[in-house]
Amino acid sequence: MKLEDIANAVKDVAQLYGNGRAEITELCADSRKVKPGALFFCIPGLRVDGHAFAEAAREAGAAALVVEHRLDTDIPQLIVRDVREALSLVAACFYGYPAREMKLIGITGTKGKTTTSYLVKSILERAGYKTGLIGTVGSMIGETQIPTALTTPDPIDFQSLLRQMADAGVDYVVMEVSAHSLALRKLAGVYFEAAAFTNLTQDHFDFFGNFDNYLAAKMKLFEPDQCARAVYNADDERVAGAMRQVKIPAEGYAIRVPAQIYAKDIDVNERGCVFQLNFHKRYRLDVTLHLSGIFNVYNSLTAAALCDAVGVGAEAIREGLEGVKSVPGRIELLDTDTSYRVILDYAHSPDALENILKTIRQTARARVIALFGCGGDRDREKRPIMGEIGGRMADFCVLTSDNPRSEDPFAILREIETGIRPTGGAYAVIENRREAIRYAMNMAEPGDVIVLAGKGHETYQEIKGVKYPFDEKVVVRELLEEL
Repeated sequence: MKLEDIANAVKDVAQLYGNGRAEITELCADSRKVKPGALFFCIPGLRVDGHAFAEAAREAGAAALVVEHRLDTDIPQLIVRDVREALSLVAACFYGYPAREMKLIGITGTKGKTTTSYLVKSILERAGYKTGLIGTVGSMIGETQIPTALTTPDPIDFQSLLRQMADAGVDYVVMEVSAHSLALRKLAGVYFEAAAFTNLTQDHFDFFGNFDNYLAAKMKLFEPDQCARAVYNADDERVAGAMRQVKIPAEGYAIRVPAQIYAKDIDVNERGCVFQLNFHKRYRLDVTLHLSGIFNVYNSLTAAALCDAVGVGAEAIREGLEGVKSVPGRIELLDTDTSYRVILDYAHSPDALENILKTIRQTARARVIALFGCGGDRDREKRPIMGEIGGRMADFCVLTSDNPRSEDPFAILREIETGIRPTGGAYAVIENRREAIRYAMNMAEPGDVIVLAGKGHETYQEIKGVKYPFDEKVVVRELLEEL
């Protein structure tokens, strides 16, 4: 593709200096990965400014640069007001605007995004649509898995993935939309047929600082140039208050307050949930869900409301909800063949930990043993809060490392301890996560439930900048063989 063609496509945000006939063969935002013919984006980062690597990119063969101010160099430059926004717009152009060939459905919120996306995918497939999925546990085209590193991939990877999906004949793309991706403008120029706001609880304050900034980032998804229609959790006061201000059609769903879409006659049991799903008095569905927990009733409401918004019929909604047997790393019961149960869950925020422990407590026949930690280089405020929740809601807690990243893992554990001590709850501190799991399994008695919280679907543990293989399903299986 010629540079001038790219410049013309983003002329509202860019001004071209230099030879517009330069041939662009790829896009790149990492100077270490530049190849001849690349268009290099000089992104002002949180720690370093990409403009400082422009010369390195030129020496590596970059054909042109995208910058926010003109640089003293002899290769062509696209000058833009915002390189991050330009990266998203240029990537869409470079890959031929694949999103225009499909319909996109977005899901944002602190928790519930992954499970909801699986439910939506199941419903759409029951309705006869070929469906792609992009999210925390990776991406899928139909049943084909495609590994991705981030909940919402960076724009180049994102548009490349959308192109794969469009070329594969995908009708709908269901994707988790993180607050980070919205704040960093990864989705500029992408339009959603419908989007959902599941809930808002404390998370990512290391990046956003407070609830107001966190909420403001998520609300970008519901601006008229980004989304056609919205659904939202009317039981969440923060979400409902914000969604009442949007300028696009928006419908609420709920269990506790009056709403257009609601669930009633809810029975939560060990194997799942049974409830009646009601739509605007148009029709009602009796649903037998194979996922347990009241929060999965909310996830079902979200999925049903989204699919109803894009015109999917009632029977496909019911069959799609009932067709999901499990979601990777979300209340996932491991096959241990033991007298105690081991459940894997991604819960890594206070509200998520409280929800999973509350759900397990409702069906546990004996003790609930909670094993968890907190990630390093992330929101420190939630560490004592999670300690307090564990001490209050579990019979025994095993405090251990999650992804300590660059932090001292013992310092993280001490901060969790400040929350658990005042509860008087019994606990042990075992920093090594494998040994912590061994400890929990050794102490488990018939009827106990061990909840491995925090890692979920992740297959690594990040320590001092290195990601070591750590798949808790594999670890549990190995420990069972040893024991």
